[in-house]
Amino acid sequence: MSKRDYYEILGIQKNASADEIKSAFRRLARQYHPDVSKEAEAEEKFKEINEAYGILSDQQKRSQYDRFGHAGLGDAGGMNYDFTGDFSDLFEGLFGSFGFGGMGGSRSRNAPRRGRDLQKDITLDFDEAVFGVEKEIEFTRDEVCSTCNGDGAEPGTAINTCATCKGQGEVRQVRQTILGQVVQTAACPHCNGRGKSIETLCRTCRGIGLERKAITKKVKIPAGVEKGTQIRLGGEGQPGVNGGPRGNLYMVLNVKPHKFFQRRDDDILLNLDINIAQAVMGAEIEVPTVDGSEKFNIPAGTQPGKVFKLRARGVPHLQRSGRGDQKIIINVNIPNKLSSEQREIFEQLAGTLDTEIKPQERGFMDWVNEVFGG
Repeated sequence: MSKRDYYEILGIQKNASADEIKSAFRRLARQYHPDVSKEAEAEEKFKEINEAYGILSDQQKRSQYDRFGHAGLGDAGGMNYDFTGDFSDLFEGLFGSFGFGGMGGSRSRNAPRRGRDLQKDITLDFDEAVFGVEKEIEFTRDEVCSTCNGDGAEPGTAINTCATCKGQGEVRQVRQTILGQVVQTAACPHCNGRGKSIETLCRTCRGIGLERKAITKKVKIPAGVEKGTQIRLGGEGQPGVNGGPRGNLYMVLNVKPHKFFQRRDDDILLNLDINIAQAVMGAEIEVPTVDGSEKFNIPAGTQPGKVFKLRARGVPHLQRSGRGDQKIIINVNIPNKLSSEQREIFEQLAGTLDTEIKPQERGFMDWVNEVFGG
């Protein structure tokens, strides 16, 4: 059969996922199905599409094809369909004596399967992450087609049993190996595993039975979340197959930086500038917190780098009661320019101060432990 590149045939990239391969196959198979398409070469294109899917949907065959191209497939590139009998009996008959009994068992293609999970990235303000918020989010997912109610057929047209698979939804593929014939099941390429043949495809969903819709949900985000937190919304993902449950929607959170607060675990850090007079003489000042602001007494003689703690003014604990702390890191602003009056005052002051230079006994790690310790 075809020697064209299989990825090109399906119109996908070489790093395409299994779901992308399946989706491309289903779309093209419906487009070029001989019973639907009016193109003169539809039957050949359909066989070509089916061959490409047969290779790329099989992990081992795809690996051989990626490494060696068509030459690495041998006879695997051509597929011989056998639509009668029970696959599992043949498979177990072939491999049972080699200790592979049980490999022939397979889940029915019509068995219920859970839908795929979805992901939605959400960006929060700093305060929203701290205190929690109710957000209205929008995302897209597949819903049962509103035109055909999911059966894939244009209303008023016939749905018949598939003549290819006789309603089983499966076909058997037979190929030769060094061990003899190997028989594998696959979804029927004519009905895509439905077991039904649709006379006229639904104009809305083109026979898929699903249509893409925008969904709006209000969700409560708890207090204390941080960047990278994932929140699962059960049953809000893609619909299941054959009556299977929906997948989940995972919200992945990002948090905008604050103008002056920083977060470390459940503590909030604030770098606070005070002037030299406030540091020397002490002062009562207004300190911003995530709750608003509150009065705070700077004691006389406060040194640069001194850390003060406001208990329970930090981030609420996500998994337990209580809150972290707010840590205030003092920075003393030294003026770059002085007025003549200020200079005169500092010169008078300098004459009264101890000018002896002394090494500091307190090391850098003491400061780190004071800032970030318990």
